[in-house]
This record gives sequence, structure tokens and C-alpha cells, in this order.
Amino acid sequence: MDIFSHNREAWNRQVSMQNQWTIPVTPAQVQEARTGFLKLVLTPTILIPQGWLEEVKEKDVLCLASGGGQQGPLLAAAGARVTVFDQSPAQLAQDRLVAEREGLDITLVQGNMQDLSCFRDECFDLIIHPVSNCFTPDIKAVWKETWRVLRKGGRLLSGFNNPVNYIFDFKLVEQGKLKVRHPLPYSDLENLSLEELAEYAGEGNPLEFSHSLNDQIGGQIEAGFVIAGFYEDVDPNCVASRYYPEYLATLAIKQ
Repeated sequence: MDIFSHNREAWNRQVSMQNQWTIPVTPAQVQEARTGFLKLVLTPTILIPQGWLEEVKEKDVLCLASGGGQQGPLLAAAGARVTVFDQSPAQLAQDRLVAEREGLDITLVQGNMQDLSCFRDECFDLIIHPVSNCFTPDIKAVWKETWRVLRKGGRLLSGFNNPVNYIFDFKLVEQGKLKVRHPLPYSDLENLSLEELAEYAGEGNPLEFSHSLNDQIGGQIEAGFVIAGFYEDVDPNCVASRYYPEYLATLAIKQ
């Protein structure tokens, strides 16, 4: 199965289903960003902490796998030179919608987060990378590419899944029950039966892959980053949030 092509179409469908990561920001949110109040998320609920974001005005910012008309327009409204990079044309269309509505200048690029070869070395000051690397099988390639395109002193702000999310039977999670089923690392392609995979993919869901904390955090360090910040978050709509933080976020700096 062509993972990139499947997930591109799956995220196009997620836009039509109004997934929370596909709903564009409002005019009021854009106006707030214009006045200097940036409220961005990498994970479902917690705002990026003060101190993680330096002054973004006149800075070159890459919103990586971050379409949906959310982070990019707010950063552009705050004065940044923004490029939104996403695999889904429909997700990028959400950013275009907000840019046209609000008179913002945003560059839109479609592609695979593992391959940023369309960008030259050291061309960005900041990368915003909300929860999304669960949709690619090789995150070490993502970290290497982000390190390459960041300037010295540049910052990478990333959100990602706690790998524990993937050990449970997903059907039962939807029913509010937690039952351990899957060993880690998890892959929809490897852990689901052929019948389950056909049903899951046939419903237009994007394929997912768990990644160890060794690859998530250690992979950033291996790529050359220094981890300078960390926090945890939950999804209040999921039963697992009663027991552990389902999402993690890091601030990494290229020194």
C-alpha cells in the first residue's frame, strides 16, 4: 500500500468530516494574533508555553504537516513569513481560505514530511510541528530534515502521541474501555488483521504508526538538537486520559 497516497486522501476526507485539526481559525483569533497574542497548540488542549516562542515578526516559519488553517494563519497575522507544508490538498485549502479571507501572505507546499528537499539548507528560524508524525513510518528522517532546514539557533516545536496510546484495542477504546491488545511498536499495516485493515482504511482513516520515545526524543537529540522544553497533555474526550497523558510536546533548539 502507498502510505503517502492513502494518507493524503484520508486527510482530504478528514476535512469534510471536520476533524478538530482541520477547522480553520476564526477572524477573532486572527485579530488577536495581529495584536501580539499568539495562542497556538501542538497537542489537543495546552497552549504552547510562554518562552517557547520568541518574537516571530519577520521570521521565516515552517508549519510542518500543519495544514488546516490553524497555526499558519496566526503566525502570519503576527508578522512571520509563513510556509505551510502538508500532504493533503484539502488541508492546505483551509490555510488558503483563511489567508484570502484575512489578507494574509502564506506560502503553501504539498509534500511528504520525511522529504523537505524542496527547501534549501538553513532557511527557517522556527518549525511548528503539531501532532502528526504518527502518520509517517520513519520519524528519524523527519528530525534529520528539520535540523537541516533550520538555521543555527532555530527552534523546533513538536507535539506527538504517547506510544502507550497504541497498545489498546481501538474498538473497545471507542466504547470507553481499555484492554491491552497490541505490542509496540505499532503499525496499522502490521498489527491489524487483513479484514480489520480493509475496514479501517476503507472508512477513509489515515494509517498510523507508533514511535518509541527513543525515536521521538532520542531521535531529535541524535539529529543534533538540544531538548530545551517538555510538557504533557491529554485528550479529555478519550477514556485513556483518566489514567495517563496521551500527548507529549518538546522544544528543541539547533545549536
